Amino acid sequence: MTRTDTRSPAARDTTTREICAQIDRLVDARSARVAAHGPHFAELWELAVRRLQGGKLLRPRLVMGAFDSLASGTTAAPRAAALEIAAALEILHFSFLLHDDVIDEDLVRRGEPNLVGCLVAGKMPGNTIAAPPADGSGDTTNRTLHWARSSGLLVGDLMLTIAHQIIARLHLPEHARTRVLDLLEAAVTETVAGEYCDVGLADGAFVPDLSLVLDMTRMKTASYTFELPLRIAAVISEAPPAAEIQLGEVGRHLGLAFQLQDDLLSAFSPSDSHGKDQFSDFREGKETALIAYARMTNAWPSVEQLLGTEGFSDDSGRRIQRLLTECGAREFIETLVQDQIRTALQVLTRDDCAVPQATSRFILGLVDSLDGRRA
Repeated sequence: MTRTDTRSPAARDTTTREICAQIDRLVDARSARVAAHGPHFAELWELAVRRLQGGKLLRPRLVMGAFDSLASGTTAAPRAAALEIAAALEILHFSFLLHDDVIDEDLVRRGEPNLVGCLVAGKMPGNTIAAPPADGSGDTTNRTLHWARSSGLLVGDLMLTIAHQIIARLHLPEHARTRVLDLLEAAVTETVAGEYCDVGLADGAFVPDLSLVLDMTRMKTASYTFELPLRIAAVISEAPPAAEIQLGEVGRHLGLAFQLQDDLLSAFSPSDSHGKDQFSDFREGKETALIAYARMTNAWPSVEQLLGTEGFSDDSGRRIQRLLTECGAREFIETLVQDQIRTALQVLTRDDCAVPQATSRFILGLVDSLDGRRA
């Protein structure tokens, strides 16, 4: 995603710089504490911080775009707290990515080796430690992967704790800080529930029907990616409770649309458009809404023979693409994305809408950018 609001490029760049500077301050403030635990851990921290950088900053941009539009014309709104929250949500997102990469056994993120991939390759910032030596044996390879994935899991836990600490110490009125913490807990719980469902679907513990897959998609991504930033912005800008609730509703629909678009991009677009391995979802046998729809069609036996097989190849991926298109799965998900976007916009045009026009315009700009993400 290249933009999330309708402000000028200069204004958006200023916000990006503010968010990045805030993230740097929060990370730097913890580096000395980390260094006290020895050079190995300090090097792991430095490598993780490098992996933290380079994302689209979608969640921080949502917080600041919504906050600035909601707080327009006021002087009491705590913009400094908004920036801290924006940075904390990027750190929270990074913690989820680290855990997700461990669960999915991925070594690539954003088109480059992720933290686990760097550790496996021995790409530490210094030379005091590296991946366990490879002697070509399966046992050594397994130990290297276990070490790298365990490291990713531990750093993910640390980042999750840091995000919570940042928000818990915000300089906000007690009622506002408590409300933000409640929203954070609800979003983390829902995201974990979605991840649990995703793993259960992938491992065959749950029956993969379309309704369950859509619920998983909504829980895993929509809550903390769109609903949480919009609702937090409403709370800290002291918007009416009705506006917070309506922004949450908008966020749920846009979040589902966003994740379904990601599934389409992963299935039908080249690697450089989504930063993942080509056909990675097909190779892993991932239970996306595309696959759940295909299960209900005559194309499923052919798709099932190729999906997640040991001998999976690029030819297998291209054949699955054709089958998903021919059976109507691709068109169905594209239509569902548009339905979710349309429903979100309807919330903003209802007679009882409490969302200010400036915030509605910000969301319209966000929708334009969502609509431009084509597979």
